[in-house]
Amino acid sequence: MGEPMTARRQIKLGMFLRPAAHHIAGWRHRDAWADGGLNFGRYVETAQAAERGLFDLLFSADALTGERYDRETLSRTSYVAWIDPMSLLTALAPVTQNIGLVCTATTTYDEPYHIARRFASLDLISGGRSGWNLVTSANDAEAKNFGREDHLPKAVRYRRAREFVDIVQGLWDSWDDGAFVFDKANGCFYEPDRRHVLDHAGEFFKVRGPLTVSRSPQGQPVVVQAGASDDGRQLAAETAEVVFCAHQSTDGAREYYRDVKQRMARYGRDPDHLKVMPGLGVMVAPSRQEAQDQYQELQDLIHPEVGVALLSKYLFCDLTGLDIDGPVPVVEQKGQPSRSQLLSETARAEGLTIRQLYQRIAGGRGHFQVVGSPKDVVDLMEEWFTTGGADGFNVLPPFFPNSLEAFNALVVPELQRRGLYRTAYEGKTLRENLGLPRPVSRFARNASERAAAE
Repeated sequence: MGEPMTARRQIKLGMFLRPAAHHIAGWRHRDAWADGGLNFGRYVETAQAAERGLFDLLFSADALTGERYDRETLSRTSYVAWIDPMSLLTALAPVTQNIGLVCTATTTYDEPYHIARRFASLDLISGGRSGWNLVTSANDAEAKNFGREDHLPKAVRYRRAREFVDIVQGLWDSWDDGAFVFDKANGCFYEPDRRHVLDHAGEFFKVRGPLTVSRSPQGQPVVVQAGASDDGRQLAAETAEVVFCAHQSTDGAREYYRDVKQRMARYGRDPDHLKVMPGLGVMVAPSRQEAQDQYQELQDLIHPEVGVALLSKYLFCDLTGLDIDGPVPVVEQKGQPSRSQLLSETARAEGLTIRQLYQRIAGGRGHFQVVGSPKDVVDLMEEWFTTGGADGFNVLPPFFPNSLEAFNALVVPELQRRGLYRTAYEGKTLRENLGLPRPVSRFARNASERAAAE
């Protein structure tokens, strides 16, 4: 069962996996697993460490192309090669027991039937712990890997995504609970009335169904979404059960949280059925000074070429050749992703130099970062959580394994001491641990509505 309604609200945590490190220079740290993105054994250790920390889920992001830097700069970065997330999480399922397994799959360069089948299969393999992070692909270079010269316009991508997720969820309802009776005596493998054909025909897709995977142990895999633009917020309000987002201030987090939760009412959705989990980069040590010293070690390892290239990518402006200790140029934002707008506004408001801004994003790529003692970290988490800014956090350790181990050893006990975090998993499925309801099949719901109307 999920959390009872009378239970005290507690912080939910995701562990954001990333090849080698989240800090752009993290792979260079003397203790870092530089080969982390290529070494399955490292992933196993990380997943099991996150489960010891009672994290709700592992989150493996994905892109269908590597970084778009010049040849020399690219060779100085670690985000260039990694294990396919679906293969990775499927392999991690049998070596973990409770932690959720969430990965990214795009609605722009894939098909609904494929996505529905893969995540339903992962849910069976993991015993009800899978989640799909729905993205529309912001990186236009991905088009080149799929026979297209240009990325689909944003408005088209989001229309396609809405239809896409509706089809996927319909396919996940292909089989009722208990459809498979395995009646050997009467020769009945499943009950015919409990199998449903979707027969969808829309603007972008024509999908008959049914799915060749039985109903998920948790009803349906959890739908996760990331995006802060108006289109992204709207899609989250319509479809998402978990949202990963990025904020640079408490006020920004509260505004986003309030807006998305309010939009859910238009679709008859309970705000508690969406968990907003901003990204949070965490460098923690027993004292604030120790944490600051450790973080500065990483900052000093940033190669200027890499820092400038990183910032250029996020601002959609080539900063090569500019004085890195000079001001960040004003970049006109025309239809760029919301994170680019956020960084431009932050640079202007605080008068940051190019170096200062690339150092600001080096550990979290636009996500908020906290560097300090356990009290410093938990104070911030508690403020966001209790004042309407978050239901939890997607944690970005600067590098593995040390940063995750420090979080488990220092932050988790302080969260538990304050009654903000679990001391044991509530259940076996991702929905149970997140406190999300088990979805009712659309076919069962339609049948009930027809019966009530007669």
